[in-house]
Amino acid sequence: MQAKQTNKLIAVVAVLTAVAVVAALGLGLMEENIVPYWTPSELLTHVAKGKPLGSTVRLGGMVQKGTMKWDDETLVLSFALGDEPDSTGSRVTVVSNGVPPQMFREGIGCIVEGAFNGQVFHSNRLMVKHSNEYQPPKDHEDPRRLYRTLLPEQTMAPGAQPPVGIAPPQSAPATVAPPQSAPATEEQP
Repeated sequence: MQAKQTNKLIAVVAVLTAVAVVAALGLGLMEENIVPYWTPSELLTHVAKGKPLGSTVRLGGMVQKGTMKWDDETLVLSFALGDEPDSTGSRVTVVSNGVPPQMFREGIGCIVEGAFNGQVFHSNRLMVKHSNEYQPPKDHEDPRRLYRTLLPEQTMAPGAQPPVGIAPPQSAPATVAPPQSAPATEEQP
């Protein structure tokens, strides 16, 4: 009888040991891949308390109006990220290299991934928050008008060209024809 109890005890200890080893390995590997996500106010509070940030951080907020600067020669984009689009509170200056996503503009939700040096957030990845609803231009709409809403002329440096894939702003015609009514039925893809 004691032999059966000893075997059961050994089996239970072996299973618990295996579970503990797997959990420890999993948590250790997961810890290396976790990238914290903070808002600008959370990031600045964290830094003010003297806490270490880690090597990579995700910062999410709204692109502040009037802060976007694009240099088409060096492909450097700088802007301020805040908790709200017109926030006068916490703001973090972001510098990103490379062409931004087409939907990037002032006032839009944005997530950047990179490192914060205490003054400037250097982004190596820029993502735009958007809805998942695709709305193609209507038959009578000029797609170039939609492109102008993605990067308004007043946000570019004088003489700068918009990022690849975005048509430069052009003056609108003096008169605009009224939109035509859409057909009553929609085509399914």
